[in-house]
Amino acid sequence: MKKLVFVFALVVAAGIASWFVWRPAQAAPNVAFAAIDGQKLTLQDLRGKVVLVKFWATDCVTCIKQMPDTIADYNKYSAQGFQTVAVAMNYDPPNYVLNYAQTRKLPFTVALDSKGEVARAFGDVRLTPTAFLIDKQGRIVKRYLGVYDPKEFHAEIEKALKG
Repeated sequence: MKKLVFVFALVVAAGIASWFVWRPAQAAPNVAFAAIDGQKLTLQDLRGKVVLVKFWATDCVTCIKQMPDTIADYNKYSAQGFQTVAVAMNYDPPNYVLNYAQTRKLPFTVALDSKGEVARAFGDVRLTPTAFLIDKQGRIVKRYLGVYDPKEFHAEIEKALKG
């Protein structure tokens, strides 16, 4: 009887593990971004590019600490079809976001999410920084919460750019 229970548990565990490994990538929601420069942009507009959607706030210490790397990653990969959309959280005052983006000369799209609709569409994002790497077909290939390994991140970008 113990053997049967063990075998059953092993089969269930293997099934769950294989689902996590081989499950299809989740489609990213086709949200509309309101950029601080007045431009309207959707993820559908960015289809064919690898996109990093990064939720951040001007009062988030980790977000601010990561921003130079986010800029460097954009500069390194943008010519190959990589795009970054930095989405400011709905509680972040728009004038703070605009001031930060202008004084730091952020080279990528910075969007306001004043009603929290974009954050809700991505699974009700509440913690920053939270980032989603989206492949050329519009599928979420990786979700990042907080600090992440730059080497692993670059490997994921390069893999998505090849795909």
